[in-house]
Amino acid sequence: MRGVTRLFKPALAVSVLAGVLAGGHMAAGAQEVVTGSKAYGSWEQNEPGRKLLIRPSDLPAPGASSVSSNSPGIVARPKNAAPKAMAGFSVHEFASGLQAPRVIEIAPNSDVFVSDSSAGTVDVFRMGDDGSVAERSVFASGLTRPYGIAFYPARNPKYVYVANTDSVVRYPYSTGAMKAGGKAQTIVKRLPTGYHWTRDIAFSKDGRTLYVSVGSGSNVARGMGDRPPRGFADQAPTGATWGDERWRADVLAFDPDGGNRRIFATGLRNCSGLAIQPDTGDPWCVVNERDMLGDDLPPDYATRVEKGAFYGWPWYYIGDHPDPRWSDAPRPDLAERVRVPDVLIQPHSAPLGIGFYSGTAFPAAFRGDAFVALHGSWNRNHPTGYKVVRLLFKDGRPTGVYQDFLTGFILDDQRVWGRPVDVTMAKDGSLLVSEDASGTIWRVSATGE
Repeated sequence: MRGVTRLFKPALAVSVLAGVLAGGHMAAGAQEVVTGSKAYGSWEQNEPGRKLLIRPSDLPAPGASSVSSNSPGIVARPKNAAPKAMAGFSVHEFASGLQAPRVIEIAPNSDVFVSDSSAGTVDVFRMGDDGSVAERSVFASGLTRPYGIAFYPARNPKYVYVANTDSVVRYPYSTGAMKAGGKAQTIVKRLPTGYHWTRDIAFSKDGRTLYVSVGSGSNVARGMGDRPPRGFADQAPTGATWGDERWRADVLAFDPDGGNRRIFATGLRNCSGLAIQPDTGDPWCVVNERDMLGDDLPPDYATRVEKGAFYGWPWYYIGDHPDPRWSDAPRPDLAERVRVPDVLIQPHSAPLGIGFYSGTAFPAAFRGDAFVALHGSWNRNHPTGYKVVRLLFKDGRPTGVYQDFLTGFILDDQRVWGRPVDVTMAKDGSLLVSEDASGTIWRVSATGE
């Protein structure tokens, strides 16, 4: 788990999980946790409340399952269709009519900021006392595939930062403003472009560091060659890539003014969602792992991101499991240095957004847990994902167990009407979920049942 190389430390993993099974979140229905090969499944087993646990020891061999290309077609949302939540929660449409709503960020005054990557805009919604939209405005436009949003400084922000696919810009902002207070200022120039295009951003808890996630430029980076340039490995961070993959598959770090570019962590194929764990200040990523090793390999994941850590891509996955496509040059010097992610998720589920729950509107057991939006598979024989899941924590640590929380976006193997992208806690403690297939933002609230 934390600080573990190669495989989980058995004592820590077992003790945390045992504590949860015995007296934590899972005291009721603990026997229902789905493990081993059954935890892979498909969308047909999705059911709010179902719990899953995938361990590194559960991984099949490369090629043990088929390699598929089966992306369900997006269809219009059926009349009266809505996501299905766990018992004790209700779901209502918060906003609609967006082209491709992606990241949701909440302003200190509770306004809801949303990046619309297809429209090139950041929109802002003011939530009324009844949880509906009271006012709506375009905060900024003319952006290039905008994704991540961050406020700086956190408590009394003077800027709204927005991550384009090729840069990070910031706009002047005053609390309550629904339009940018001036033109965009480019803070980070020349981010790598192409292939994985989403760029999420987050500020460290102390506000001194701007994290920027940049996904890989390929599936397994074979185009960069077998060996790094002479002297590169001696100077670059552990696991850093070169050539066309330079500054990619990384979480980068900058000063708030965009200076002092450096690599914070490596080997994260596509950290499409960044979030700061409120209690610890740790940065977390949800990661889309590589393709073409089979329907059930390798798992996607969510993990705490440690400074200087290497998470395996492109040579290894989920610890020291070598990617067979690098059999001629597997970088054996790195095998012992690969960090194992904290929570393994069904392969090809495509996690895009993560948010921690720190409110009081949900039952107390939810406080400190995280929610992850799974956009859904395109290359699995029986699709998986297309839902929002809850990561179960105990005493601030992930247990490895996750639970289906919001389902119902997929109709069958060939048709889907909703694809979750991000999940964020609103100021009133409800949960907002963006999905870009129908251009809708959903609001999940506790019913008290």
